[in-house]
Amino acid sequence: MEEKVRELQQQVQDVQKLFSEGESEELAALRAENSKLEYQIQHLEKSIAAEAAKKPSGPEERSERHMTDIVGYLRHVFSSAIAAAYPQLSTSVCTAQITLGKKPADYQCNSAMGLSKPLKAAGIPANPRAIAEAIVKNCASSSLVEKLEVAGPGFINIFVRVDLISELLRDVLVRGVRAPNVGASRRVVIDYSSPNIAKEMHVGHLRSTVIGDCLARILEFCGHDLLRLNHIGDWGTQFGMLIAHLEDKFPNYEHETPPIGDLQSFYKESKARFDADADFKKRAYSNVVLLQSGNAKIRAGWTRICQISRQEFDAIYSRLGIEGLEVRGESFYQPLMDACVTDLRSKGLITEEDGCKVLLLKEQKVPLMIEKSVGGYTYDTSDLAALRHRVEVEKASWLIYVVDAGQGLHFQQIFEGARMAGYYDPAHARIEHVGFGLVLGEGKKKLKSRSGDTIKLKELLDEGVQRSAEKLIEKERQKVLSPEEMDAARDATAYGCIKYADLCHQRTHDYIFSFDKMLDDKGNTAVYLLYAYTRIQSIIRLAKSDSAALTERAMSTPLVLDEPAEAKLAKHVLRFAEIIQQIHSSLNPHVLCEYLYDLCTCFTEFYDSCYCVEKDRQTGEVKKVNWSRILICEATARVMARALKLLGLTTVDRM
Repeated sequence: MEEKVRELQQQVQDVQKLFSEGESEELAALRAENSKLEYQIQHLEKSIAAEAAKKPSGPEERSERHMTDIVGYLRHVFSSAIAAAYPQLSTSVCTAQITLGKKPADYQCNSAMGLSKPLKAAGIPANPRAIAEAIVKNCASSSLVEKLEVAGPGFINIFVRVDLISELLRDVLVRGVRAPNVGASRRVVIDYSSPNIAKEMHVGHLRSTVIGDCLARILEFCGHDLLRLNHIGDWGTQFGMLIAHLEDKFPNYEHETPPIGDLQSFYKESKARFDADADFKKRAYSNVVLLQSGNAKIRAGWTRICQISRQEFDAIYSRLGIEGLEVRGESFYQPLMDACVTDLRSKGLITEEDGCKVLLLKEQKVPLMIEKSVGGYTYDTSDLAALRHRVEVEKASWLIYVVDAGQGLHFQQIFEGARMAGYYDPAHARIEHVGFGLVLGEGKKKLKSRSGDTIKLKELLDEGVQRSAEKLIEKERQKVLSPEEMDAARDATAYGCIKYADLCHQRTHDYIFSFDKMLDDKGNTAVYLLYAYTRIQSIIRLAKSDSAALTERAMSTPLVLDEPAEAKLAKHVLRFAEIIQQIHSSLNPHVLCEYLYDLCTCFTEFYDSCYCVEKDRQTGEVKKVNWSRILICEATARVMARALKLLGLTTVDRM
């Protein structure tokens, strides 16, 4: 491709030389040809840049911006080898499968078994072991790979050079923990949390909020341009009764903020009046019409109610560390729906059925309801208008909806309708529903309070803080921590354990909520991870060093990985880039949780078998510091800190 660019550039120069020789009757044709050639050059250069962006950085081409994704790099090496060995196969078939290897191998390529069938179809019969040998023969030399071995029926064992692992670890210490190369930056709109005005956030909002925040952090870390949207429920007929009740209880609401302490109770009061009082119901319906038509007084009442709710939401978000979430509720898209419906009608996509305006879908039996028979738009209309706005106005090329799995069919319909309307092209935009399961109680039923009501999120967080404080006191941490450190440790474990318990499960699965399990300091819990992090910090303090000093020391101190536990931990630290790449593709945060837990397990093995700081047994004074191992500790801590931050957990140095 680069050679083609050079040829075109020479042609452009030849044409321009003719221009300089003066006007001729062929000048117009030459100018046109010149423009075409320049366009082709630009197009090819963009293609080259796009391909370069996709290619993972190898260990010999480390960059300031990206960490080396070892698995991604090996996949590229072996995919190229498969393509070279079997040029008859399509590119998709040639994509290599790389996994962690079984001892003593570091990694393994398992592609040979899967290639037998497509090769046979292409008229090239070969057994998996012969295929594996052909792949190895066509592998380009790499500074990362020490040796390759074909094992068993056709597995390719990959052994990496320990000295290169040492250098990659040094790179983490000197340049910091960075994201892998995930390709060009994209404009991403991610929609999550989405509580309803006049109703308190409950445990059902926890998953969308926590999963959405985690994914937003990871995608932003990868270099994407993020817009976090909170599509709150701030429109609908319920506001008619709320405003009518507001008028009766606080007639001066236009000038003074109503002292509504419990908006949930206020909602229940208005609903009771709506159900029992015909005159009140009539006023409520009248208020809906006035609200939709823009009546100033009614709009003021609606604004007051929304403000009170949003203050309560913000208090929850502050406790959970949720930042940058822009509120753009259903009301925002109301003015956009007329234009959306007009556009659908102009494209011949609107059909009338039983008085309703619908959009018939090709792949779904149930159509999109665009307009009700009695008039008025629906959630389908609102979501189509929202999707259109996010692509056409916000210029997003990646839309993510973090909404419970029960809405899966709805989003399939919306996405298909948007494709039919031409609002997005799947070849150029990535749009997906990130679904998740339920939060269950101990009896594997929906988590409820003792009275049978849905548990309020505020109450859940309060209980978490109380239990966390009790756990710290039970371990007598108040004897070694200051009051400020106790508060920091309490909040870090309380909110961290609630968020981590949600994130560590495969998001599409239901999970059982249990404070006893999530506050346990053993097993895959936030408490265990936070304790492991503080333990590493204490080792570094014992060595009388800190992060800045260790960055300086990493530039000159040899990183020795002679012991198996040293090499194992170093390799696991470097898997961070691979893990982020996986989540970037799958949008499954639990992968990061599993990685962190395994990393802590590796560190425990390392610390149990490799001394870092040697103390005098009688005086307790430090006799010797193994700085290579302290640097391994520091690299582990830095990756842990970054991973915990991406999960939305707060670290503390003492616990």
